[in-house]
Amino acid sequence: MIDGSSFIKTGPVTALPMFEAEADGLAELRKTGAIRVPEVISCGVSEGKSYIALERLSLQRPDVRIEQRFGEQLASLHRHTAERFGWLRDNTIGLTPQLNSRSDDWLMFFRERRLQYQLDLAVENGFSDDLAEPGSRIAERLAEYFVGYEPVASLLHGDLWGGNWGCADGEPVTFDPAVYYGDRETDIAMTKLFGGFGPAFYAAYEASWPLEAGHEQRLKLYQLYHVLNHLNIFGRSYLGQAKQLISELL
Repeated sequence: MIDGSSFIKTGPVTALPMFEAEADGLAELRKTGAIRVPEVISCGVSEGKSYIALERLSLQRPDVRIEQRFGEQLASLHRHTAERFGWLRDNTIGLTPQLNSRSDDWLMFFRERRLQYQLDLAVENGFSDDLAEPGSRIAERLAEYFVGYEPVASLLHGDLWGGNWGCADGEPVTFDPAVYYGDRETDIAMTKLFGGFGPAFYAAYEASWPLEAGHEQRLKLYQLYHVLNHLNIFGRSYLGQAKQLISELL
């Protein structure tokens, strides 16, 4: 909901941790100074509902200059790194819990906190026959996709699809993060999953910090996490896409 000066999201009282994690994520992004994010006005419980009140932004469609600038800014954001993968708290990806317990090992973190978590949910949701066995094969072979590549723990937006960024007051702005520290390629993978980013964005990112050899296969791996999440939230319409990604990875 929107009033004169703020954009307010509401939910049941049980949704408060999700809104608090969003506020913390926006603060984590803001303190880097790399990309503009909306200010958090307040977050809490009122009249039996949880809420987060954010700065109201007047969004415009990004042009080529804004896309280029956003590519540069995302590379700058990714250069903010931590010693370990994960984050100070769990958050959500959509409505799904996203586990962020810190780890020194990216492969273990991605296998257990990301891929296997979504595969287990898919089994619970009735997709065992389609996904359990091939998904487990990918999890077991994870190291094969990282030969010669050791990702650093970059600060990530975490849910960077086309609907979570725009232009406000002549500059890029992003919102609705699912923040953690992980392989920067995961953010790039999400941008390529549902569209919304043009050639100028990718050219600017590559000019600022080129992706490393083997990233094409890893992008599919990282996209699988998000497609499985959509399958678990929205249902069978995403099953074909999940199976296709698994087939390409295997």
